[in-house]
Amino acid sequence: MGFQTSVNQQPAIGVPGDFASNNPTATVLAGEGALVAGSGGVTVAAFAWIGTDGKTVTNAGTTAPDGFVHRELQGLIANIYDEATMLVPAGYMVSLYAAGDFFAASKTAATRGQKVFASTTDGSISTGAAGATVTGAIETPFYVGSAGAAGDTIKITTWDHH
Repeated sequence: MGFQTSVNQQPAIGVPGDFASNNPTATVLAGEGALVAGSGGVTVAAFAWIGTDGKTVTNAGTTAPDGFVHRELQGLIANIYDEATMLVPAGYMVSLYAAGDFFAASKTAATRGQKVFASTTDGSISTGAAGATVTGAIETPFYVGSAGAAGDTIKITTWDHH
């Protein structure tokens, strides 16, 4: 996302990482001083894992992700030449959500009711059938709540399983 270069006739469905409804949400439990971005930072609107120290968060892991990184405007534009960022810098607070409805962008086409898969290398989102094998990704407890083409903003949910 950069500087505005066009005007759409209809507003966007939402911004990846934002809440997509008023349904209940559940954050990942963490101790005092926990859930801070690890080295290299953490990408918003992607899945993330808590490190073995119980405090640092990264967008890479080998098991099911611990949560989804909510957009709370905690990104920081550190480079004067950057127009925008979805990166939480290392050491900054991160909110992980284990449940809720969120806007997200999928690398694959999404159909309502599909399962959401998280890339084990960067936490990005792909979709597929429940129990499917998605190369380089692991199944999450989230489902696709609204359809879209690859790269479109969709809704993902833990509440609506149709």
